[in-house]
Amino acid sequence: MSEILRIATRKSRLALWQAEHVRDRLQNEWGVQVELVPLSTRGDEILDRSLSKVGGKGLFVKELEVALELGEADLAVHSLKDVPMALPDAFALACVMEREDPRDAFVSPGFAKLDDLPQGAKVGTSSLRRASQLKARRPDLEILPLRGNLDTRLRKLDEGGFDAIVLAAAGLKRLELGERIRSHFALDELIPCAGQGALGIEVRAGDHALRERLASLAHQPTWLACAAEREVSRRLGGSCSMPLAAHAQWQGSALFLNVALGAPEGEQGALLRAQVSGPAADQAAAEALGARAAQALLDQGAQLPA
Repeated sequence: MSEILRIATRKSRLALWQAEHVRDRLQNEWGVQVELVPLSTRGDEILDRSLSKVGGKGLFVKELEVALELGEADLAVHSLKDVPMALPDAFALACVMEREDPRDAFVSPGFAKLDDLPQGAKVGTSSLRRASQLKARRPDLEILPLRGNLDTRLRKLDEGGFDAIVLAAAGLKRLELGERIRSHFALDELIPCAGQGALGIEVRAGDHALRERLASLAHQPTWLACAAEREVSRRLGGSCSMPLAAHAQWQGSALFLNVALGAPEGEQGALLRAQVSGPAADQAAAEALGARAAQALLDQGAQLPA
């Protein structure tokens, strides 16, 4: 392991906050020097089309993996929700850090909550998952695409393009923009996506010494909950074109996993929902719980991608 650790990160303000958070912990706890390697990704650059049409959330990860592969960085910090369920063999998820608030946030200049919106109101979101659940609650709303980083989305709202937008609460709170949140959606009202609010650290698979050291940053309850959530997506072939929600919460030693699946993009269909629970003492048990949840959706008629 080099004397100076280099963290690959996207250039957005939120991504830099996340990388700086990891940097500060490494410097304070390990006493090492850490440098950031900010990179632009295709996911950041392509803003005129939905992610499902240009390659999915993996577009936020690829350039960071190239930097790892070329030895230009030693680790990459990601929003875990952006990390594909199956990584290339050359890379590994070294740890998952403690989760911030996983809920979705309702942001609006004129309305306090979703139910206050008038019929036909315009709501912006970049997520098919959010769109399908919002439509299930309020079929009258006009759900419009909203791409760009957090500041860009807020600016588009402030310019009058939408009556409200829905964002991850974690990002707003990390950037000290919590005052923009008018209300939070309950976790069973608008189920988050797998890994929402958690940070994942990716490294080269063969860098065993670094992987072992990064275990000190891991938050095991979050990692196990996210393992269950991510397994649902893995079993169903989840992608940006699949409006899939999965969120796990601990109640004592048991993990309760709520899932929901809307119809594929551009299609009409009922929102499928399921809940499973059980002990999850290790990753295998957590993934088994996720497999059960995926099967519950399949039993209701969920379709695997062709």
